[in-house]
Amino acid sequence: LSPVTTTPLSRLTQSRSRLLTVLAIVLPTGLILLIMAGLVARVSPQDAFPYFDLDMHWPSLLLANTPTGGDMGAHVVLPQVLRDELLPSGRILGWSNYWYAGYPVFYFYFPLPALFTVLLDVVLPYGVAFKLTTIVGLVAMPAAAYYLVRSIGFARPVAAIAAAFGSMFVFMESFAIFGANIKSTLAGEFSFSWSFALSLVYLGMIIRDSREGRGFTPAAAAVLAVTALSHIVTTIVVVVVSLPLFLRRRGRANVVLSWALGFAMTAFWALPVFIRITGGLSTDMGWTPLTGIRGAGLSGVGTPFANEFVPIVALGAIGIVWSLLRREDVRVLLTMTILPFFAYLLIAEQGWTILYNARLLPYWFMGLYLFAGIAAGLAVTRLARWLPNRHENTISIGLLAVAMVLAITIIGIHDIPGWVNWNYQGYEGKTKYPELEAIMTDVDGLPDGRVMWEYNKATQEQYGTPMALMLIPYWSEGHT
Repeated sequence: LSPVTTTPLSRLTQSRSRLLTVLAIVLPTGLILLIMAGLVARVSPQDAFPYFDLDMHWPSLLLANTPTGGDMGAHVVLPQVLRDELLPSGRILGWSNYWYAGYPVFYFYFPLPALFTVLLDVVLPYGVAFKLTTIVGLVAMPAAAYYLVRSIGFARPVAAIAAAFGSMFVFMESFAIFGANIKSTLAGEFSFSWSFALSLVYLGMIIRDSREGRGFTPAAAAVLAVTALSHIVTTIVVVVVSLPLFLRRRGRANVVLSWALGFAMTAFWALPVFIRITGGLSTDMGWTPLTGIRGAGLSGVGTPFANEFVPIVALGAIGIVWSLLRREDVRVLLTMTILPFFAYLLIAEQGWTILYNARLLPYWFMGLYLFAGIAAGLAVTRLARWLPNRHENTISIGLLAVAMVLAITIIGIHDIPGWVNWNYQGYEGKTKYPELEAIMTDVDGLPDGRVMWEYNKATQEQYGTPMALMLIPYWSEGHT
């Protein structure tokens, strides 16, 4: 047998296929960066699709100020505590007197994004470092989505188009607290965005290793570890949805070993959390489960079938059926999509309050976005076969599909730019900032010690967030 050589034509085909892949990742990543940089003040659709106008201004992401907005405006304190108090004493977990009568720092929250902020703060202003940390998960989403679909075994053009579709999930505007989209990230769920993107990479790794019959690779365990150090809910989801890999030869060993080594890597954080939770040192957050199924506009509470999501559900269903008819092994991706939806219903039915059931829905949304993209990708490759110059047409039609989904998404953007600029223009950019500054000047004149403040949403929200006065220790040294 003579060795197989790569012909110039096949190399050209591979090169063009890679070009589609690069553009399908770079274009959505660029759009996410453009929006999250605060460059866009407003999106104005024009009369004829797909035309639109973008009103631009200076990127608020790069302003050296103090970011605000929702919980994010209070999370600013945590990396500061890590930088100034914990790390100098050789610790990541510890105790701080900044809030309440003292509270445990990072025992019940996630240290990796805070560590990243401290690292960036070595070379950047603190506010810029913090803001860059908040966008990392969102910016990583296109590449993570591509890696997952490609690892399942889909051809490069299909995976590229699916990644472009999956990336657009972050622009959903019907919810702002579930996690992984832009609005949730700006509300303070940026750790969730980190972990969500990492969890897609983890699933891609163990699927690839099992599909190709590889032995255990420690890299998968490392990615699971950083997933867990960014958020616990996402970690629980990917551990459960990876169970179908137990049905594959060598899959069980790969998965179990990745769990064992991954959680061993996180033991310095995970064991204290586990011990304190099982020891009764944590409280039930008392979440009220969501029970809605259908509806909700842009300003309403999200549901599994939010109005903006219905077209994706239809196209995603086609992608599921088409994948199964082609005998593609989408068991893990299908489990990732369907199981969170039923768990959402179960938690609501049982009235459990310790876990917010809506936090599971991002996997439902992303799964159907990816299946919608798979349907579009399979349609593109099928159409290209009917035309001359099949490979060239695959690339051309694929780029058209990517451009169309980006254009449709951009036209659907309403209040995201306003949210971005509200957060990233910071406390200092609010009209009420002189009043807040005056309050902190008065606090500075008090003797060191605890300061009691009264919550008033209507007033304090004008400072940037109703939690603005939680930053008294940040603004005024010696006062907690």
